[in-house]
Amino acid sequence: MRTDSSPGDLPAREHLPATDAGTPVLDVVIPVYNEEKDLQPCVLRLHEHLKRTFPYAFRITVADNASTDTTPRVAARLAARLPEVVSRRLEQKGRGRALRTVWSASDAPVLAYMDVDLSTDLNALLPLVAPLISGHSDLAIGSRLARSSRVVRGAKREFISRSYNLILRGSLQARFSDAQCGFKAIRRDVAQVLLPLVEDSGWFFDTEMLVLAERAGLRIHEVPVDWVDDPDSTVHIVRTATEDLKGVWRVGRALAGGSLSLDRLARPFGDDPRDRELTDVPRGLARQLVGFCVVGGLSTLFYLLLYSGFRSFSGSQVANALALLVSAVANTAANRRLTFGVRGRGGAVRHQAQGLVVFGIGLVLTSGSLAALNAATNDPAHSTELAVLIAANLAATVLRFLLFRAWVFPDRRDEPSTSAPSPVVASHRPGGHAAHPAAPHPMPVRPGPPVYRPLPQRPTAPATPPSPTQPATSYDTAPFRAGDAADRGWGDSTMQMQAVRPHDHDPRNAR
Repeated sequence: MRTDSSPGDLPAREHLPATDAGTPVLDVVIPVYNEEKDLQPCVLRLHEHLKRTFPYAFRITVADNASTDTTPRVAARLAARLPEVVSRRLEQKGRGRALRTVWSASDAPVLAYMDVDLSTDLNALLPLVAPLISGHSDLAIGSRLARSSRVVRGAKREFISRSYNLILRGSLQARFSDAQCGFKAIRRDVAQVLLPLVEDSGWFFDTEMLVLAERAGLRIHEVPVDWVDDPDSTVHIVRTATEDLKGVWRVGRALAGGSLSLDRLARPFGDDPRDRELTDVPRGLARQLVGFCVVGGLSTLFYLLLYSGFRSFSGSQVANALALLVSAVANTAANRRLTFGVRGRGGAVRHQAQGLVVFGIGLVLTSGSLAALNAATNDPAHSTELAVLIAANLAATVLRFLLFRAWVFPDRRDEPSTSAPSPVVASHRPGGHAAHPAAPHPMPVRPGPPVYRPLPQRPTAPATPPSPTQPATSYDTAPFRAGDAADRGWGDSTMQMQAVRPHDHDPRNAR
């Protein structure tokens, strides 16, 4: 798995502007190998369909994968005959290699590919690329396994396709339904960042691309398609399936081992809902609940084992107190590290002391339950005691989590900063919202006139060197979140807002 390229920030999704007729919006790649018979009918049919139905300028690129028959001459004749058709020759085989080469060099903002047999109904082409043109999605795939799809193919291919997608779901947690359909599209800005991470150059190329895109948090749009299988297909099923399984193992091992830094291809603030700072919503609540439940389950088993051991030589109240004390110390230490992510020894003694206070509340609940049980019956069975203790511990667990979260291990990011507050630079976002920096620190309100502080400006060379007795001017720096300002440029001390139009772009942005 390639690790030399790290994910980069992506621009906000925008509807692609209408361009001049000579600039293609869509580039459809047809990878071929020894397809001298099917190539011309395929290109002519696709060209006629796009001319009739596609509202933007387009290009059809024939990517010849080192064919040994007359396929290169057929492609050259088509390119000479039709101005929207170009031919690219590669001296090495591999569908993934062909797609990577053509997509990396293309200037079209939307890139697609389809198989030369045109098994997919072309009426699905416009629905495939429309979400990419509108800015709604990053990738789009045709699906033969959707409920509304209509597919004509043999039982063997149907079984292989469904089994392969079940393997992807079970091993790589893939949520897209059809990885092998030869009918896909991607935005060029996404391809420029994603393709360097894809290692495969054969049939597993698009599967690997989809898995990485999904893990990166990109949006994948699925289009149900009508599909008629080509009985004369030259694909070697057994060899292709073997290579695909090797690719699944390689990608799964890389993702599990963390050798691929693919947390997420960042979208700007406001474009991805996970980037939004929402008020009155606890941060990390779901993860903390899962961690607390796991630690709580193990602590309960540990507590019951201790109680059973102490009960053999002491009374129920003494055994309960000792078992609860030992398990409470272990529970606080485990929750401190695993649930709330507190590392280091700083504050450990204070946390244990607060944990003992929480332990006292649990002791009251469990001891009271045992006292009530002993008052109800003189000699309760050991299994009855355990059942009562489990019920009491469940009630104490809920209270313990609330106290841990609000008192013992509070979210320190919500507390005011003791240092001097730095100015916050508002950044305009598509949609008209102002961005807030990560972990904002509220300013304390003090009486008196407001104090205005200048925003940082671009440092410039002083006209005269500073005096040794005169301190150099220093500026506070404003915190930025990932994607807040891709170019990190500094403007004037006063910021001017301007409307963002679909064709506006930053000339400094290479993408």
